[in-house]
Amino acid sequence: MPEIRIEGGLRLRVALALAAFCIFIVGTLSISLYFASDNFEEAHIEQVIQMEMDHLIHLYRKHSDFTPQIGSNLQSYVVRDINEELKLPGYLRGLDYDRLEIVHNYQVTRVSVEHVDDVKFLVAYQTTLHEQRLSKLRFLILFSLIAVVAIAFVVGYLIAGLLVKQVTDLAERVKLLAPGDGKNAMLVQPDMDEEVAQLAHALDDYQNRIQRMLQREQEFTANISHELRTPITTILTSCELLIVEPDLPDKVCVRINRIVAATTRMGEQLQALLFLAREQALGVMEPVAIAECVFDAVEPLCVEIYRKKLNFEVSITPEVTITLNRQALHTVLMNLLRNAVQYTESGFIRVEFNNRRLSIMDSGIGIEPAYMPLLYERFFRGSAQGQGLGIGLAIVQRICNHYAWLIEVESTPGQGSTFHITFP
Repeated sequence: MPEIRIEGGLRLRVALALAAFCIFIVGTLSISLYFASDNFEEAHIEQVIQMEMDHLIHLYRKHSDFTPQIGSNLQSYVVRDINEELKLPGYLRGLDYDRLEIVHNYQVTRVSVEHVDDVKFLVAYQTTLHEQRLSKLRFLILFSLIAVVAIAFVVGYLIAGLLVKQVTDLAERVKLLAPGDGKNAMLVQPDMDEEVAQLAHALDDYQNRIQRMLQREQEFTANISHELRTPITTILTSCELLIVEPDLPDKVCVRINRIVAATTRMGEQLQALLFLAREQALGVMEPVAIAECVFDAVEPLCVEIYRKKLNFEVSITPEVTITLNRQALHTVLMNLLRNAVQYTESGFIRVEFNNRRLSIMDSGIGIEPAYMPLLYERFFRGSAQGQGLGIGLAIVQRICNHYAWLIEVESTPGQGSTFHITFP
C-alpha cells in the first residue's frame, strides 16, 4: 500500500492530523445522531398516539357517552354509529386500518384506528412540529460538525505551533551558525524536550565534525600555500637578478620575461584556488578607484593587447570610487579581462562604469547559447582557443556571490560578449 504524504510543514501536518481525528470521532457521532434522531422522533410519535388511544378507550369504558376533546394537533374520535362516522373530517372517514399516514393540506397526519365492542376509536396526530424539530436537530448536527472541524483545525494549528516551537527555534539557531561556531554555540539547551534535545545533540556532533574537517582543510591549504609561494618567490627573485645582468642577449631577456609572466600567473592562480577552497575574504573593505584597479588588472595583458592590435578603452573617470574589497575586484577584473583578450583577435575591449555597474565588453568570438548554463562550471572551457584551466569564471562567480555582487552576461556568437557586475 503506498504511503500517504501530506505536503506542507510539520505544524500544518500536525494540525491536519488532529483535525482528521476530530472529523472521524465527531463525524461518527454526528452520523449516529443524524440517523438515530429519526428513530427517536418516530418512537415519540408512536408513544403519543398510543397513550392517547389508551386514554380514549379508558374514558369510554368509564363513560360510554363522553365526547372526546379535539385539539389543534391531536384529535380523538369515538365512532359508535354511522352518524358519528359522517361527522368525521372527510379525510378520516371510512378508515379501518391499524396505523395510517395521511397527507392533508400539505401536512402529514398519523392516524391510529382501533375497534372495541363494535366501537371505533380514532386518533389523528399532525406530525408537522416533529418534522420541523427533526430538521432543526439535523441542521444543528451538521453545523456542529463543521464548527468542530474548523475549531479543531485552528486549535490544532495553535497546539502544533507549541509542539514544534522548539524545533523551529532550533532551526533558526542552526541557520545563524557559522562553520567555526561549533564549540562556542552549542545547540542543546536545558529546557529542551527529549526528542528535540536528541536532534540538537546530533546537530552539535555534526557541527563539531565539520569544524574538525575545516580545521584540517585550512591547515592543509595553509601549508600548501606556504610551500608553493616559496618557490614562486624564489623564481621571481632569480628572474629579477638575471634581468639586470649586463650584455644579456635579447632572446634571453624575452625568455626571462616569459618566465616572470608565467610565474606571476601561477601565483595568481594559486591565490584564486585557495579562495575557492577556503571561501575566505581576499582583503579588507576600502574605497577603491575603479579606473586605477582596471589599469592594474590589465597591465600583465598589455603585451598581448599590443600584439593583437586591440583597441583597449576605459570609459571611467579617475575620481570614481566605491567601497569594496580591492583584491577581490582585482581578481575579478583580471580573469574577465584575460578572457576578453584571449578570445578577441581583432576589434576592441571596452570597460565602462555607470550607476554602480561595471561592464567589460569585447568584440571576440562570443559564447554559444548552449554553453551559457555551463559558463561558471569549474574546468569548463567553451573553446579550445586561448590558455587556462577553465576556472576563471568559476572564481569570478564565487567572489561575486561572496560579496553579493550581481554578475550578468550578454553574448552573441561571432560578435562578442559583455559581462556586467552590479555592486550593492
